[in-house]
Amino acid sequence: MKMDMQRRDKLNYYLDIAETVMERGTCIRRNFGAIIVQNDQIISTGYVGAPRGRKNCCDLGYCTREKMKVPRGQRYELCRSVHAEMNAIISAQRTDMIGATLYLVGREYGSGDYVAGANPCALCKRMIINAGISTVVVRDDRENFRVIDVESSWVLQDESLEGSSGY
Repeated sequence: MKMDMQRRDKLNYYLDIAETVMERGTCIRRNFGAIIVQNDQIISTGYVGAPRGRKNCCDLGYCTREKMKVPRGQRYELCRSVHAEMNAIISAQRTDMIGATLYLVGREYGSGDYVAGANPCALCKRMIINAGISTVVVRDDRENFRVIDVESSWVLQDESLEGSSGY
């Protein structure tokens, strides 16, 4: 008996891997997983979690930003965690990231829903730019995603000059 096999498209394949990485996240607000891919090879992964040796929010049982009702995209200095994108970037060599693609998936902790309109925060965008990553792919739902050209979307359109924050 021959089975018909539906092969997953490559972008969703990498997003599925980023989603699996996300499952290691320790945030009790929303979790993200990121992978960096260069020439069809995964060079780094990252998920949301406190710096090595520090207690995670899931261990403490609370999120400071959640307790303070801080809106999404604001006051990240209050967050205990290192973002998924940051963790992926600091775990890779810059020479491997030049021209690479970062795949990003986020889910709300409470509902498990995909994060609506997910995007890297302003600081992660700066790190992505300086790492030399050229493309970011963000999952919107199980099948749909957005492809962001870093140069045209974040370098030439500098939100820090407009005074906008968040995402």
